[in-house]
Amino acid sequence: MPVLSRLVTHSYYRLSVGGAKVPATGPVLVVANHTNSLMDPALIVVAGGRTLRFMAKAPLFTYPGIGWLVRAVGSVPVYRRQDNPRGVRQNFDVFEDVHEALAQGYALGIFPEGTSHSASGLQPLKTGAARIALGAAQRIGHAFPIVPVGLVFRDRRTFRSSARVIVGEAPVWDDLAARGADDKDAVRELTRRIETSMRAVTVNLQDWSDEQLVHCAARVWHAEFGGGDDLGSDVERVRLTTEALARLRAGDDHEWRHVARALRGHDRLLARLGLTPETLHLQVTREAALLWLLRRIPLLLLLPFALAGLVLFWIPRELTGHLGALAAKKEGEDSVPTFRVFYGAVIFLVWFLFLAMGASTVAGPLVGIATFLALPAVGFAALTVSEWRRLSWHEIRRFWTLRFHRDRVAELRDRQRALAWDLRALFEAASNGS
Repeated sequence: MPVLSRLVTHSYYRLSVGGAKVPATGPVLVVANHTNSLMDPALIVVAGGRTLRFMAKAPLFTYPGIGWLVRAVGSVPVYRRQDNPRGVRQNFDVFEDVHEALAQGYALGIFPEGTSHSASGLQPLKTGAARIALGAAQRIGHAFPIVPVGLVFRDRRTFRSSARVIVGEAPVWDDLAARGADDKDAVRELTRRIETSMRAVTVNLQDWSDEQLVHCAARVWHAEFGGGDDLGSDVERVRLTTEALARLRAGDDHEWRHVARALRGHDRLLARLGLTPETLHLQVTREAALLWLLRRIPLLLLLPFALAGLVLFWIPRELTGHLGALAAKKEGEDSVPTFRVFYGAVIFLVWFLFLAMGASTVAGPLVGIATFLALPAVGFAALTVSEWRRLSWHEIRRFWTLRFHRDRVAELRDRQRALAWDLRALFEAASNGS
């Protein structure tokens, strides 16, 4: 259901997709990290651009309010020992089904970690993905693409926060394809290759408290030394920074602690001034400011949509957030966006009907129908204008700082340059010591 997945994910997140491409035809096994419950499959479908069948834990098929959707998208149940020890034997038939599906050219999605989680990094992979691939390869007669997908969130719970989907390069496993799923050494080796490919497109922090430090260091590096601007390059910088930090912590040189404190302070100061490591180097002129202002004039005309959305949709928005967080307590923090999406779909539909009925009572049935049809468009327009307004305010703060606090900006540029060179020295030392 690519269209529905695109609607849901782009509504909840500010979504970016980058990296390689999932093959449009033929058998494909898509493997991804799993930190966001049922939102993760929808994100993968958007990245893949084709219909995928997913391996899902069996309890989801009977979960109230969600089971119907899990079944509707053609998911395949996986029986886990912790859910029902007696059901594990049914996995033999499940594997037979997915082997046949891949042999017929379908695309299959699987989360090799085995469960959705809230950990700060990739969890040890189960061997299911490797066994599925090796079993299917025997039927097909050769290896086929196993495509890693990395799902990267800065704040997955928050509505309209950023989400990035990175499609990686498929690992080479032609040398293992003929050995079959019963060859334990082949299963272990393919699992290792799959994990390596997944780590290349995911951010794996030792602890969530490292997130601000790692992202700030990666952005300072990019601002001062350059590098690619695409999503893949950004994730790669964060990944390498995370690995370098882990090596520094394991060593005897504690100089990194001083640099870490300086980086955190630099990041906080930039945030207060409305700047980032990249925008700190921008040069602003009066002409550029005037051009920016002229481009924002249409925004003033659309502000009534934002105000209408704030008034009309405040009640369902607050109710959705509260009920979604409440329902997620049983399943875990990683399921908050999933429940907010499902509750939001129902609550907003009921709210639209309520407003349309009110309009129909006051002005007649035709007005009621027109109101019901127009409300979703008004909602999306209000959401868009609100984001433009927020971004415009950040740009105004940035312009003011760069234009009227030049001495302070120059000092910050010098400090950032020095921090970047300190980082380079530390990373080089860590690399030489590894």
